[in-house]
Amino acid sequence: MDAMPRVSIIILNWNGWKDTIECLESVYQITYPNYDVIVVDNGSENESIEKIKQYARGDLEVTSKFFSYSKENKPLHYIEYTLEETKAGERKEAEIADIPSQRKIILIKNGKNYGFAEGNNIAIRYAINNLNPQYIFLLNNDTVIEKMCLEQMIEVADRDESIGILGPVNYYYNYLGQSDIIHFAGGHINWISGTPTHRGKNKRDIGQFSGVAEVDYVTGAALCANVQMIKAIGLLNAQFFAYWEETDWCMRAQRANYKCVFVPTSKMWHKVSSSSKTITGFPVYQMTRNMFWFMQLNTSKSRYIFFVIYYLTVKIWYKLVGYLIIRRDPKIIGAYIHGIRDGLKPIETFKEAHKR
Repeated sequence: MDAMPRVSIIILNWNGWKDTIECLESVYQITYPNYDVIVVDNGSENESIEKIKQYARGDLEVTSKFFSYSKENKPLHYIEYTLEETKAGERKEAEIADIPSQRKIILIKNGKNYGFAEGNNIAIRYAINNLNPQYIFLLNNDTVIEKMCLEQMIEVADRDESIGILGPVNYYYNYLGQSDIIHFAGGHINWISGTPTHRGKNKRDIGQFSGVAEVDYVTGAALCANVQMIKAIGLLNAQFFAYWEETDWCMRAQRANYKCVFVPTSKMWHKVSSSSKTITGFPVYQMTRNMFWFMQLNTSKSRYIFFVIYYLTVKIWYKLVGYLIIRRDPKIIGAYIHGIRDGLKPIETFKEAHKR
């Protein structure tokens, strides 16, 4: 089993320790044996770091409808880094080198919120430089994974070296009391409207997605990436901050001749946007601005111009009416308009933005 590829599992926390420790407990019960867990705290302003340490020590039990809490692997041995220490190249891994995967954790403490993209990039850089993984598994803190989730993806990835990105089936954590309702089974992009489509969304899983399938994108809630691909195309584009960055990553991977695939036997449950929902207008602004930026970077100039014309003459009115009727919040409307305004501004290509 030791010959199985090394995987760095990265979980980003921002003021969400309750979700994070439930996610962690599901991770420490997986069947896959060869991994490191990295929790990146993105400048939390509550007691997140101490609560995660309490969990690691075995002083804070987790309850979940998806698993039973285990005392067998507690306490977890942990090492801590500040962002500055990771940049300086400090090495503390020897302290936990001989400890099994399910008994250790690495904590990186950022001084501020760097967003989803750069928050994860910080941990990816650290992992590649210090842990020598073959795969990186990005996992939202508001998720719970099934025991064979990672094993199923690595099994598929190891059969085909051209696969760069993989994702599991995402179920809603709680959809009217049900846990078999699909939120995501691979994604496709409508290049006319700029609309991303989640296959199977809001449908009960009755086995309709039975085979591994190539898709346009995999959601960043649970995304497994080949490290060789990352070295070839670069990290997530930090300009996006949050939303669309993983979709852009998938497009860059495919332009470099890597496949992006959905693995239906790999399963997880997602609470869906737990962190961003606490910020009024934030998701609306980010998703709107970043959609325009995504289209700028990933379509031809003529197709982008057609998209802008279509959006500003057709789609904008549906969105505005929807926000007025459903949300009835002028701040949401303002965030949406500002997102369009800023999205129409030119965005640097990944190489331009990250060569400095």
